Amino acid sequence: MDEKQRFGAFIRHKREEMKLGVREMAKMIGISPAYLSKCERDEFDPPIEERIRKIAEILQCNAEELIARAGRVPADLLTLIKRHPLEMAALLRMTRDMSAQDINWLANEAKKLKEK
Repeated sequence: MDEKQRFGAFIRHKREEMKLGVREMAKMIGISPAYLSKCERDEFDPPIEERIRKIAEILQCNAEELIARAGRVPADLLTLIKRHPLEMAALLRMTRDMSAQDINWLANEAKKLKEK
């Protein structure tokens, strides 16, 4: 599966893979089938974070990944960024050219520091 696949195409593919109909899934999420269909075709913006998390639960996929595919930042991260905006901006900019492996290493080092 293409990691850069858009939100709508991704959820449509996963839904069809699970043999879930649009109406059935829309009802589980609490949205209209028409809205879900338009989201899958990327005609409408993805739903709110709470519903994206519900979609991830239904489709058995990672909620953080699905939120990212929707072009959003999770609410808890926005809260952290707002708490220390200058420092968080500097930290994020420092990771701009780092590999995923290096960023994971940095996160593990931060975790060790926090546990001290």
